Amino acid sequence: MQVKDTIDLARVARDLKAWGRELGFGMIGISDVDTSAATPRLRAWLDAGRHGEMDYMARHAHLRADPSQLLPRAARVISVRIDYLPRSDDAQWVEREQRRLNEGDAAVVSIYARGRDYHKVLRDRLQKLAARIEQQIGSFGYRVCTDTAPVFEIEFARKAGLGWRGKHTLLLAQDAGSMFFLGEILTDLPLPVDAPVAEHCGTCERCIEICPTRAITAPYQLNARRCISYLTIEHKSAIPEELRPLIGNRVYGCDDCQLACPWNKFARTAELPDFDVRHGLDSATLAELFAWSEDEFRECHAGSAILRIGHERWLRNIAVALGNAPTSEAVIAALRSRADHPSPLVREHVAWALARHRVR
Repeated sequence: MQVKDTIDLARVARDLKAWGRELGFGMIGISDVDTSAATPRLRAWLDAGRHGEMDYMARHAHLRADPSQLLPRAARVISVRIDYLPRSDDAQWVEREQRRLNEGDAAVVSIYARGRDYHKVLRDRLQKLAARIEQQIGSFGYRVCTDTAPVFEIEFARKAGLGWRGKHTLLLAQDAGSMFFLGEILTDLPLPVDAPVAEHCGTCERCIEICPTRAITAPYQLNARRCISYLTIEHKSAIPEELRPLIGNRVYGCDDCQLACPWNKFARTAELPDFDVRHGLDSATLAELFAWSEDEFRECHAGSAILRIGHERWLRNIAVALGNAPTSEAVIAALRSRADHPSPLVREHVAWALARHRVR
């Protein structure tokens, strides 16, 4: 669009940041749409096959490289972050999560997935922010994006000053750690851009050292094929046997690299109730969750990001965790209850788990 000379773009930038904070965003920044630094890294990562079964990463690589294919005449990216630690958490949240990882019969679900689906929460609030801008200046070109859209969200957030890329490849902020979601509005408004911030990881490599599967192969290098988050969420087929014992009791996602990061002592609890824990996902046992029928799975995960993996992969993941749990009557009974499951994928993982307990 042709931006009128009468529009004060600096004022629009200031106002939208204030409106964003009113909507619950922890920080808002603006960057240009240049992807020349990130695109070669993505192509090298794809060429090495480190994306595993995430075929969409290769299929949509050209869209990530050129935001104008998502929004004609794209000129800027408005990046936002929104904190997601449940409101019930306190300063001891890291210690509690680490203890739970050592409770063999506990079902550990990644913190971000215990509440409502963040895609819906972010999309709704980003849309409201765009509408507020439109009220002030009139119609303008924009597109709201969450991580379901092919956008270099961490790169744009870095350029917009929301944080720096940590060695675990996630965005880090001095005042918020990494326990937040990112979202974007692509726009054709040539708004003034913000400056990136300095990196503050120094010589620390705790995230690399803690990774159970050694998926972080070097600073800023992630092999998704070994990542527990990838294996329990994106990977659709059988989990490689050599990696199953390393998954422990993690049934959806993995927070280990974030729990180890010193910057997460500054992580903030969410302002929104949307990320409050639902259905006891911070305290459930493996046997409890393994007993859910498909209807129960759909009902309990309605409006949750977990729903998209489906009941079959949910059972696959929990079967692996049960195989890693201390042997007990409850664990064996849970596994035997699914030994004749209609899904070959579930049966195979249950059989592996029973063999781990030396039970046929």
